[in-house]
Amino acid sequence: MFMNTTQLQALAFSCLLFTLGGTSLPSAEPATNPPPRRFPVPVRSPEIQPDRTVTFRLSAPRATEVVVSGQWANGRTPMQRGSNGVWSATVGPLEPGVYEYSFSVDGLTMIDPGNPSIKPMREPRTSILHIPGQPPLVFDFQPVPHGTVRHHTYFSKPLDRQRELVVYTPPGYDQTRTKYPVLYLQHGMGDNHATWTVHGKAHWILDNLIAQKRAKPMIIVMMDGHAATSWTGGLTNNTALFERDLLEEVIPFVEANYRVRKEPASRALVGLSMGGGQALTIGLNHLDIFAWVGGFSSAVPSQEAIKTALDQPQSTNRKLKLLWIACGRSDFLIKNNQNFISLLESKGIRHEWVLTDGGHTWPVWRQYLAEIAPRLFR
Repeated sequence: MFMNTTQLQALAFSCLLFTLGGTSLPSAEPATNPPPRRFPVPVRSPEIQPDRTVTFRLSAPRATEVVVSGQWANGRTPMQRGSNGVWSATVGPLEPGVYEYSFSVDGLTMIDPGNPSIKPMREPRTSILHIPGQPPLVFDFQPVPHGTVRHHTYFSKPLDRQRELVVYTPPGYDQTRTKYPVLYLQHGMGDNHATWTVHGKAHWILDNLIAQKRAKPMIIVMMDGHAATSWTGGLTNNTALFERDLLEEVIPFVEANYRVRKEPASRALVGLSMGGGQALTIGLNHLDIFAWVGGFSSAVPSQEAIKTALDQPQSTNRKLKLLWIACGRSDFLIKNNQNFISLLESKGIRHEWVLTDGGHTWPVWRQYLAEIAPRLFR
């Protein structure tokens, strides 16, 4: 005997009722909320006092030793543990400026988790402390018109990978149709494309100089100077790869996306340390592209690397608007730079040599940028 669909559904329903009738269903438990999540109390660090003393704090209840180390006199300071497991130390008063610092927790170096300002590096390991000056210093944020910092990602065909760069446009760029000169500005070996703005304050330096009418409005392009994926070929190979990326990808990208002047007299190439070596090498080998060249504390090129510029001093001097080289007396590269200056003098290459106090540090390089920027594009 066959049952139709309706009969089958009725039979199934009857079976279900019989089953439920002989089984008591558990009563629904009242809904309960999970216990509230407990967040740690925020630790304020660093805390700058009106007298420019600075207190650093770190919550590390299980640590046995915590030390704060920074770029100030007697820069290593043991921290004291509080009853709540928060370690603290006060230093200073400190001079106005931008400092790097870090914590050492039982021998492990770390950034300050209470401070969102981290120095961009290949391997980030320091936090940033900025104590503004009174009156403001050239790298301080001031009440003047400000430019815009833009971040770009592009694909480099010569390097066959994705790359990043940062572009500063001066105040008023988006309100006019003016075309601007371009400063291509390079970092050193430990840093990256973002270091010149986040830590070097290049954008604020230019904002302030432009507001004071000491510098021409200009665009700044800051690239990643690490073109090689390994150091098998050392700085020479890295510079050669970076040169291809700069000339074949970056400059065309900038000139396609920004209103820029394209003659050599409107392009400058400047860098510090490793980037100074890149600027001197590439700039002096391409004076048909860059008329302004500068190096800060540079890893200077060999004589062979810039042979054409050295062997043709008249042509080199005619094309160069400015060759500007600076280094501090305490810099570990001072002897190399002095030898490079002697080489330029022996070949009759016109240049400016700036010898200052200081070492291989960012306070020196910020000041160098503030000194060379007013000289550019005049």
